[in-house]
Amino acid sequence: MTAPLLRANRLRAIVFDLDGTLYQDERLGREVNLSACRYLASLKGITEAEADALLKEARAASEAEGTLSRAVQALGGNLQDLHQRMSQEVHPEGVLELDRRVPELLKLLAKRFELHVYTNNNRQLSKAIMAQIGVSGLFRKTFTIEDHWLPKPDQAVLLRILQAIGQEPDQTLFVGDRFQVDLALPQSLGCAIFEAKTVEELLGLAELVR
Repeated sequence: MTAPLLRANRLRAIVFDLDGTLYQDERLGREVNLSACRYLASLKGITEAEADALLKEARAASEAEGTLSRAVQALGGNLQDLHQRMSQEVHPEGVLELDRRVPELLKLLAKRFELHVYTNNNRQLSKAIMAQIGVSGLFRKTFTIEDHWLPKPDQAVLLRILQAIGQEPDQTLFVGDRFQVDLALPQSLGCAIFEAKTVEELLGLAELVR
């Protein structure tokens, strides 16, 4: 759905996914996947290559576009332990680059809407990512995997987020790069959605304030 088709006059808040939406960088994704492989290898007593193969199989079999979190859970992993390891091993510093168009867009949108983030990342990594891409301090609330330890998509968590930001579904726009993970559930509850897989697509949201 493109921005001009949204009912901007009804919207009060925008909830952004983080990875793949506010930035795109495969290098950080590889670091995250490598950390997950190390965790599973240690958990199961197998090699990292074998763990990687298991993860790929589990993600391919998932109904939710193969999120890493759900794949790890399906293989018997614990999300708390996984993210503790990721906090130690994954470092966006020196990997992610600033694209000034993104913070400029968010500052523009913040003149009219409340801005929030909802991510499957942990707090430490989310904070570091947002600092690297220049968007720290631009969101009223940031919801991470650590709030409930239930990965996207999850209806109970989504309803709690709407309650926490004090908005009705038809007053809220969800923005993400994966329809099944980020957008299908909000849409089913009556929220507006906007799919953005590139920064160029994301910049289409500027139409909401014109």
